[in-house]
Amino acid sequence: MGEAFLLECLSFLAKKRIVWYGNIMKTYVQPITFVAPGTPAARCGILSGDALLAINGESVKDLIDYEKLTSERILHIDVCREGQTLSFRVKKDEYEPLGLSFETSLMSRMQTCKNHCVFCFIDQMPRGVRSSLQVKDDDWRMSFIMGNYVTLTNVDDEEFDRILRRGVSPLYVSVHAIDPGVRTRIMKNPTAGRILERLEALKAAGLRFHAQIVLCPGINDGDVLEDTLTALGDLSPATASVAIVPVGVTKFREKLEHLDTFDREGSAAVIRQVERFQERFFNQLGTRLVFLSDEWYLNAGLPIPPEEYYEDYGQIENGVGMLRIFATEFLDALAEQEPFKEELRVSMAGGTAAAPFFWDLYRALDAYRIVWKLYPIPNRYFGGNVHVGGLVTGQDLIDELQDKPLEKTLLIPSNMLRAKEDVFLDGMTVKELENRLKVRIVSVENGADLVKKLFEGNL
Repeated sequence: MGEAFLLECLSFLAKKRIVWYGNIMKTYVQPITFVAPGTPAARCGILSGDALLAINGESVKDLIDYEKLTSERILHIDVCREGQTLSFRVKKDEYEPLGLSFETSLMSRMQTCKNHCVFCFIDQMPRGVRSSLQVKDDDWRMSFIMGNYVTLTNVDDEEFDRILRRGVSPLYVSVHAIDPGVRTRIMKNPTAGRILERLEALKAAGLRFHAQIVLCPGINDGDVLEDTLTALGDLSPATASVAIVPVGVTKFREKLEHLDTFDREGSAAVIRQVERFQERFFNQLGTRLVFLSDEWYLNAGLPIPPEEYYEDYGQIENGVGMLRIFATEFLDALAEQEPFKEELRVSMAGGTAAAPFFWDLYRALDAYRIVWKLYPIPNRYFGGNVHVGGLVTGQDLIDELQDKPLEKTLLIPSNMLRAKEDVFLDGMTVKELENRLKVRIVSVENGADLVKKLFEGNL
């Protein structure tokens, strides 16, 4: 089979993504959907409709390859145009965008999860939820780009080598346990036991990772957690931080393995265990390294730690320090305000777990002549031990508030809503909720935003 025949077939095969090209070498073909005017790609003559074959002789599998390869100042780009291979030499500034767009942002399909984790929250969803809530993302590229946690169980050796070669850092890795048998049991995936090998390879390559542990009583706590934290500490400085969150259990586990949850005493015991590691790591490494999500302190009935405890808030997306940073921003912003001349009356709603924390915090509003009422909303939708505000649904709010004496404005945390949309987890819109409760709904992003909404004068 000659090269001429291969080139004739190239346009047809481009949609297949993987083809044989050039000197019988495996490559990925990326159809170019747009070339931005005035960019290096446009100036050298690359056109929309061309198919990208290689940059500096290397195949471009996805966005990671593309961004790494196009960071250079001199590029040799091969494209396919109407069945013929064309080569272009591009000169540009270092890290200047080349100017090409492709069919998808990742330039390939998103990798989904192959595990069957005992605590998977998606498996505990009720029937009928929207499809976006049922997607199990386990794509290391989304980990690098967006900070999503991945398990590395669906990454074969060739792909993992690409992570090392491309210098992908930091990654966000769901570790859960270092012990191979325990991790395999948790994930129900025979490849899960290779985690320490993979993390050691990241360290050897000079790369860093943030770790996550979903802690389950009787499975990966106690001595198993002791071993896991010891190993992660030994991997420093590759280990950038570790977050520990308690397992969440909904009422939709009828056909799933039974899981216990942490009670008040168990939560306090985990805190004490982790505090010993924090002291050790701080003395050895200059960082506490491992941090507990806010739920542990709420469950144990203990105060949320002070601001300095959280260092750089590196695990804020895991709920580590979320309440503390909310309080700090709230009190700082409030200190810049003057009391109202007349009373301002507002209603607020949130989850039941953090209600005691917010009751104490919002007492600071009393001096500003703000009359507030906080309504903790039980989560009937998920049930189980789900008590956080971010999983409260529109119907939960209706069930709890429809007979309550609400003010004309109801403030809710924005994490009750889908990102950038006015839709709750159960599909109810903010407008539908306003019509049912006969109130105006205002979502609040953070502590400073709450103060801004209260004092901007239109509540």
